[in-house]
Amino acid sequence: MSHPLADGLQRDSEGVVRCWWCGVDPLYVRYHDEEWATPVVDDVRLFEKLSLEGFQAGLSWLTILRKREAFREAFAGFEPARVARFGARDVTRLLANAGIVRHRGKIEAVIGNAQRYEALCDEFGSLAAFVWQFEPPAAERPTRVVRSGIVAETPQSRAMSKALKQRGWRFVGPTTMYALFQAMGVVNDHLEGCHRRGPVDAARAATRVPPAAAPSPRAR
Repeated sequence: MSHPLADGLQRDSEGVVRCWWCGVDPLYVRYHDEEWATPVVDDVRLFEKLSLEGFQAGLSWLTILRKREAFREAFAGFEPARVARFGARDVTRLLANAGIVRHRGKIEAVIGNAQRYEALCDEFGSLAAFVWQFEPPAAERPTRVVRSGIVAETPQSRAMSKALKQRGWRFVGPTTMYALFQAMGVVNDHLEGCHRRGPVDAARAATRVPPAAAPSPRAR
């Protein structure tokens, strides 16, 4: 007999327990099981996710996920150096691309952020080193993660948002940055009882974070 599940958990027909938000859509379930919260220290993947989180504003992540391959093709695989070379013709091309979210402000923000990427790397060593400096200290991480305890932003996500905005980055609000933390494994917000929580904790413990080239700007 299956035991009742805590709020925020769901069990599929094979008995696998997951977080509520992925529902039953196969693409979303696969994203939950294979990607979300798995730690990432690769700059291209981090830049892609930061960019797509900006595009998500006002939309669902599933909408963006369904368009992700089209986004990757349209934005040169989200390689910052390539995107940084985009110009007015590229903006026009992207605005005509029905496979992505055609929002001029968001498109121009991704290009502008890519143009600021090199300066950030010069300052901190890499985008990964910059992002992971905002990982919450162990004492501030919840020991038991339940749906009611999931937050939209944290002091660390506010600090990172502020640091990026000071450097001219756009569409990097504190809620957007916390979604980046969740997706890239800077925090583990899989709920207690979800089959992915333990493996993600283990992956985080084994992850080697690139050292920063400058003193940490971690929120105090």
